[in-house]
Amino acid sequence: MMRRVDFRGKKYTKAQYKAELPRATLDVAAALKLIQPILDRVEHGTEEELFLLAEEFDGVRPQHIRIPEELLQQSLANLDSDIREALELSIARIKKVHSHQLRDSSIVQVVDGGVVQEKWIPVDRVGLYVPGGRAVYPSSVMMNVIPAQIAGVTSIAIATPPQRDFAGLPHPTILATCALLGITEVFAVGGAQAIALFAYGMEGVCEKADMVTGPGNIYVAAAKRALRGIIGIDSEAGPTEIAILADHSAVVSDVTADLMSQAEHDTIAAAILVTNSTSLANMVEEELTLRLPRTKHSSRIAEALSGVQSAIVLVDSIDQGLEVVNAYAAEHLEIHTENARHDALSIRNAGAVFIGRFAPVSLGDYSAGSNHVLPTGGCACHSSGLSVQTFLRGIHFIEYDEEAFRAIAPTVITLANSEDLPAHGEAMSVRFEGQ
Repeated sequence: MMRRVDFRGKKYTKAQYKAELPRATLDVAAALKLIQPILDRVEHGTEEELFLLAEEFDGVRPQHIRIPEELLQQSLANLDSDIREALELSIARIKKVHSHQLRDSSIVQVVDGGVVQEKWIPVDRVGLYVPGGRAVYPSSVMMNVIPAQIAGVTSIAIATPPQRDFAGLPHPTILATCALLGITEVFAVGGAQAIALFAYGMEGVCEKADMVTGPGNIYVAAAKRALRGIIGIDSEAGPTEIAILADHSAVVSDVTADLMSQAEHDTIAAAILVTNSTSLANMVEEELTLRLPRTKHSSRIAEALSGVQSAIVLVDSIDQGLEVVNAYAAEHLEIHTENARHDALSIRNAGAVFIGRFAPVSLGDYSAGSNHVLPTGGCACHSSGLSVQTFLRGIHFIEYDEEAFRAIAPTVITLANSEDLPAHGEAMSVRFEGQ
């Protein structure tokens, strides 16, 4: 089912490894053209335009664009007690991890009388996107809201698609999770139009936001790209992906189930197994033939695993396997090796690293305490996952007294003139005039 890529006996560069492990193709440029009329309609439209867009793209007219708070509380009251308990436990763990991400302000005395202070200040207002589609994601509510709250963001809004199955309301578990976290501003708006609503605002409906975060489909990613600058974004999230580095000690059923778990998201989800054990590779393929028919979304998983974005990769050694996974820079990386904790020390590029058989990606998706909004498409080589830091800005506050200013002024004037920017120098020297 899964294609094989054989790196044994080969020594590749990072770029060559990446080229041999392609990801699913996402034509964001084409999507940009498709969504531009939607962005224009939201920018110049009224609330009725949002109703019309929902009918067109979600197949239902929402009962409300902004969900009344009483419906949020009603959803929480009706929430299954086991689900509520699971959400509350997960919320506690996510809060515990993310509370340690706050950064202290720093004060540096550059010279006597010259001080630079760096303060970390939250953005004023954020719009958080929670996708709908094939699944319901209360986990994405938690992963977006909790870091923003810990960062100190005072105005938080959520957009999530209306659902035909719930008479035009978002999924009740989404609404209940919002209520559980104290979020009262929730919009039944999905897709590119949700990002546009946060970017432009709409009089009488929604205040403009400073930043938008959260995963979504290609049209959400395209809207983020189109509106970046008008609004801050976290990233252009692509299809989910898992890479597993494993040796002969790995448990076959664990590896197989974990590959399937991420393939369950989407037919273009990526699943990569990197191993120096041919026997493990063969047994995983055999296990897939047993497990796939028994799982609910078997056809979706099968299509994802058989796609060009998925593969079983054979390597000579775990050291070579580490080179491969560092080049691939997976959103999720699991390590199933005899020395998993030691091998994890060599990881430089990954959205999140899951060490050993009792730390599967599913744990991180919900209840490990880590965040599941992570860089995809190889972006983990330069970007981080969603965190408290996402919602904070470092601002420098500069204060020099006259003595410190006079001491450094000649240096600034010299540098300004060297760049042929004499007015910069004059902004220094003017302070000596008449003295």
